[in-house]
Amino acid sequence: MALFSVNIDVNYEQQEAAIVDFLGSFKSSATDATEQLQGLNLNGGGDSDEYDMVDDSDDPAPDGTQRRNRHNKLKYMQMLQDVSDRVKTEIVIDLNDLESYERAATDDEHNYKLVESIERNAHHYIEICSRAVDKILPQPTNEPNFKDDVLDIIMTQRSKRNDRVQELQGAEEGAQPPPETIFPPALTRRYTLNFKPRIPSGASSQRSMKALAVRNVRGEHLGHLITVRGIATRVSDVKPSVQVNAYSCDRCGCEIFQPVTTKQFTPMVECPSDECKKNNTKGSLFLSTRASKFLPFQEVKIQEMADQVPVGHIPRQLTIHCHGALVRSINPGDVMDVAGIFLPTPYTGFKAIRAGLLTDTYLEAQHVMQHKKAYDDIVLAQPTIRRMNELERSGQLYEYLSRSIAPEIFGHADVKKALLLQLIGGVTKEVGDGMRIRGDINVCLMGDPGVAKSQLLKYITKVAPRGVYTTGRGSSGVGLTAAVMRDPVTDEMVLEGGALVLADNGMCCIDEFDKMDDGDRTAIHEVMEQQTISISKAGITTTLNARTSILAAANPLYGRYNPRISPVENINLPAALLSRFDVLFLILDTPSRDSDEELARHVTYVHMHNAHPEAPGGVVFSPAEVRQWVARARSHRPTVPKEVSDYMVGAYVRMRQQQKRDEGSKKAFTHTSPRTLLGVLRLAQALARLRFASEVISEDVDEALRLIEVSKASLYADENRRDDHTPSSKIYHLIKTMEASGAAAVGDGTRGELDLRRVRERVLAKGFTADQFEQAIDEYSLLDVWQTTGEGTRLVFIEAGNDDLNMDDEDF
Repeated sequence: MALFSVNIDVNYEQQEAAIVDFLGSFKSSATDATEQLQGLNLNGGGDSDEYDMVDDSDDPAPDGTQRRNRHNKLKYMQMLQDVSDRVKTEIVIDLNDLESYERAATDDEHNYKLVESIERNAHHYIEICSRAVDKILPQPTNEPNFKDDVLDIIMTQRSKRNDRVQELQGAEEGAQPPPETIFPPALTRRYTLNFKPRIPSGASSQRSMKALAVRNVRGEHLGHLITVRGIATRVSDVKPSVQVNAYSCDRCGCEIFQPVTTKQFTPMVECPSDECKKNNTKGSLFLSTRASKFLPFQEVKIQEMADQVPVGHIPRQLTIHCHGALVRSINPGDVMDVAGIFLPTPYTGFKAIRAGLLTDTYLEAQHVMQHKKAYDDIVLAQPTIRRMNELERSGQLYEYLSRSIAPEIFGHADVKKALLLQLIGGVTKEVGDGMRIRGDINVCLMGDPGVAKSQLLKYITKVAPRGVYTTGRGSSGVGLTAAVMRDPVTDEMVLEGGALVLADNGMCCIDEFDKMDDGDRTAIHEVMEQQTISISKAGITTTLNARTSILAAANPLYGRYNPRISPVENINLPAALLSRFDVLFLILDTPSRDSDEELARHVTYVHMHNAHPEAPGGVVFSPAEVRQWVARARSHRPTVPKEVSDYMVGAYVRMRQQQKRDEGSKKAFTHTSPRTLLGVLRLAQALARLRFASEVISEDVDEALRLIEVSKASLYADENRRDDHTPSSKIYHLIKTMEASGAAAVGDGTRGELDLRRVRERVLAKGFTADQFEQAIDEYSLLDVWQTTGEGTRLVFIEAGNDDLNMDDEDF
């Protein structure tokens, strides 16, 4: 018994005509502003004669330019012109534009509810919009030539043949030509059409437009255009997916086309043309791959975000199909909102036998919005650039940005500065013979429990565009590098990238670094210096890129730092691994009344107000703003001039001498090797990038040396604990640090003399006054700690043991 037919009050022809009108007449607000700016004659009348000459010429190029300028005012006509000229292959219809077009057309008779119809039945309206595009598609401004793609030549020939057949049939019989003689529309379209969803506002009526969690996608959403939020866990290879199969008959030579719309299809065997039917000859059809139409296809698995999973549940997954221009737009580990059409697909093959009546579902992707763009993709707005320039002129940018890293965590000012420089990174260089010198900075935080190491790691993961967080006990060497596994789709052996591969061009934060097994920890050695992963497993021999900065957090050997044994025994990491870290911070939790009271006040304030206290300068950036600053800084590639290079050579020699003295006094912290010099160079380049400069200056090298020196300041906290906290004492410790690190030294620094002018600049930059500086110099001169020479231009430390030590060195 047949079902009753229901008439639905939808006129698709009228809706198609409305879409044609929308595509041909819509102007966005951006194009309106461009049109007004172009209408202003900013150059005066001096160029008018030149334009008249161009207008009067017979050259056909200006006509194309005029047509392009005219289409510049119309958003979608310009897009269609680019498609016709083979510049673009994707047409994106923004539903926000369509909504504003419908709102402008206030006539109730012509209110077709296009946006609502598209959101409820998006798959059908892709075909309707494609027919509208075919009607209004302009002619190309240039003809294809031998340099174009083969596909372009075939498309042009097919379109011309369609027009010629329609003209002949229309002139002879006045009727439409038979469908066998016309190429199907899917074959002649050289574009993919996608919808961009509406941006939801805060209104409760638009709650359905907001991004859904995977578990909130229901059966009622089938066929609808929905937005799903998740993290990409698996991305397949890009394969060609057939859209139209082309066959040629061996008897009559006729071309037969078979549109493919389902997952499986049965190839045609016999020729269905009229000529073969008349002659009663069953011509065999042969597949013509070159005349067929293929689209790039990629399958992506996304998983629920951790904050969307209810208590006691595991994250759910959803399959996404990407076609055309959307392939390769998603990488594993990306957090994004995917807008698409929720569709069912039946199981095929053996899965169908096992599944029975069940049906699988997938999301046909239409638009992808990344939550964290890569540094190269971040486009800065003009107000942001103006604010950056104002803060840059203030000279406090380094302090403001380092203070903005994890502002809820008290103290650790120098650690935050090192993490900021790690986000910016140095300059990666490739020498002519192919040798690569890494620019990424590796940092290790070694400290007592409860000094907020893990919170710093979590924050850096949030700021970096590609940030991966893992723990030492929860990850194996294979999980960090790459695993060989069997692909569930093709059943082949494939490589599955681990945490370090997922963090390529980003940050990999490894917590509980000391808890890792030694065998797993050795997998990181190659990544930290060569930044590659070499694999030779299961017949697969390859090298993967892992251009990542590693931020590791570890505890000392017995949980807490033991001052009775040497620092090397406390750290308990192999020297080959320690030398690969550019900065190794030792953070000790030592009791101090003043600092403990400030820390307690800070923690209680955060718990009471659910926000960090106001900074003294009042400027704290959000993670997104920090990412914008870092993106702008990474666009610069500073070089090292000759005088700075000589200065770094002297500093390195002094560091080697200091290490020799520390070994004698059992205070050896890390081994100073040529890698240490490269680390200083990378930190100095990151500081120059932060200033948006093209050259490294000696102050950058001084700050890099200071960071390396202050990383072990916690070791000497016992010696300084009983000191007072007057300005004179603070200035003394600051100048002592400069002397130890070689900052502001005169000449090669072997004589222990400091340039008093540079010392004064650095002390005043720390917030001290000139009177406090002069008082400290005089006070310690009376105590015979130092003295000024060279008519008050140099500062020399008076130390009794140094001469004897140098003499001993000379005897050897």
